[in-house]
Amino acid sequence: MKQTKYIFLTGGVVSSLGKGIASASLGLLLKSRGLKVTIQKFDPYINVDPGTMSPLQHGEVFVTDDGYEADLDLGHYERFLDENMSKDNNTTSGQVYFEVIQKERKGNYLGATVQVIPHITDEIKRRIRQIDEKSKNKYDVIITEIGGTVGDIESLPFLEAMRQFMLEVGKSNSICIHLTLVPYISAAGELKTKPTQHSVKTLLEIGIQPDILLCRSEKILTNELRKKIALFCNVEAEAVMQSIDAKSIYEVPLNLHKEKFDNVVLKKLNLSAGNPQLNKWNRIVNKIKSPRKEINIAICGKYNVVPDAYKSITESFVHAGAYNNVSVKLNWIDSELLEKNSTNIDDIFSEISGLLVCPGFGDRGIEGKITAIKYARENKIPFFGICLGLQCAVIEFARNVCGLKNANSKEFKDNVRFNVIDLMEYQKSIKVKGGSMRLGSYPCIILKKSLAYKCYKKEFINERHRHRYEVNNNYRKILSDNGMIFSGLSPDGSLIEMIELPEDIHPFFIATQFHPEFKSRLIKPHPIFREFVKSAVEHSNKKC
Repeated sequence: MKQTKYIFLTGGVVSSLGKGIASASLGLLLKSRGLKVTIQKFDPYINVDPGTMSPLQHGEVFVTDDGYEADLDLGHYERFLDENMSKDNNTTSGQVYFEVIQKERKGNYLGATVQVIPHITDEIKRRIRQIDEKSKNKYDVIITEIGGTVGDIESLPFLEAMRQFMLEVGKSNSICIHLTLVPYISAAGELKTKPTQHSVKTLLEIGIQPDILLCRSEKILTNELRKKIALFCNVEAEAVMQSIDAKSIYEVPLNLHKEKFDNVVLKKLNLSAGNPQLNKWNRIVNKIKSPRKEINIAICGKYNVVPDAYKSITESFVHAGAYNNVSVKLNWIDSELLEKNSTNIDDIFSEISGLLVCPGFGDRGIEGKITAIKYARENKIPFFGICLGLQCAVIEFARNVCGLKNANSKEFKDNVRFNVIDLMEYQKSIKVKGGSMRLGSYPCIILKKSLAYKCYKKEFINERHRHRYEVNNNYRKILSDNGMIFSGLSPDGSLIEMIELPEDIHPFFIATQFHPEFKSRLIKPHPIFREFVKSAVEHSNKKC
């Protein structure tokens, strides 16, 4: 049996240096050389998963095919590797402690005192191995990203488990890549290596010697600086790599390849592989960097202050923009502000060529979203709604086209006469909130003569969901009689998955109950995003 190689990626100095992008970039480079690769993320927070966390605090919750609510970095892994992740690709402290406590309650430890070492660390090591075991030794390389920064008390059990694991599998089968910051002090006009030195020192105190240093900086590292870092951090000069700031995250793997990052990794793991096949990736990155024109698309949401809250959506526009040879400039519309004051809505939409209404929960900012949808519908601006965006579109249509005054969702008002959106029947008995929504991939049947079919070019699709509320079937007839098309349904016809308006009424008006953004990839833009951007380009050309 072949020996799987393990790469651990840690971070130091500050958070948000881009460990997820670095892991995804390395995964892409190794896969492009013919190796079978997967990536897993270990998060140190106590939450069992990020599903109950506010997007304002933690960013987007990424949903996998198997219905797991995951860290947003799994989205990066999927978009770079073009591989589906699963619940096995993300572990949290909450899951680890929950598992150990359950075993203790069952008496699995035979009366032993349950401690961080060995019980917690053993459970972490089991989870490091489980992807390889479940895949029956499918992967050549497994990359494990350790969340947080070195020195965080929450990360210590993961780092200790990592130290033990590397010792067990041997130096030729595992390496540590440490991502750190080399800040530029403008007042002194210098790059400073001391933060990197201290970060590595902290890692050494835990018992881990990094094999490769990936130095994030906004300025070019000189050979002299690289040698200094190598000397003080006890690594070879060739293993001091630079990760310079890039205009696009999709440029990062190309920059790292120029640094010979993948070559050094293969050498340290004693792995042989073919030459990297990056031509297609390079062509798309060039399209991102040199678009033919720019278009403006409005995003109406309520988590706008944290761009990561809609990470998969923003990346889907990058993919669709590159496909259509345009740069998509996103104009963020705060739905709460629009709700309070819509008098300047003509000015807000004056340069807009398309509107996307985002997913979300709760009644905050809902009337602002409905106002934006009404404007897009009446002014024939290309429209795309996702999840809550679909529900808001149905509410707007019911009120202003079907004449159902004050139509609303049961999520927002208990006593509503026309509850066109209602809680799904099986959800009514659920009390525990975490991981209990309609989650993961479900099938959908597309109406052949529809805009949806023009996008997908097939009748049967599978898309990822994350919701509790659905279109109330009691209102299907009145909505349909007034022109709304239910272009996507669950196989048994009981759930409305997609709605749209006829093209003779509106050039592009579509909404989905599912989340198409989770399946968009740089090399394969999602069909609806691709066609939405195409429609926005056509709308922009008409305005010129």
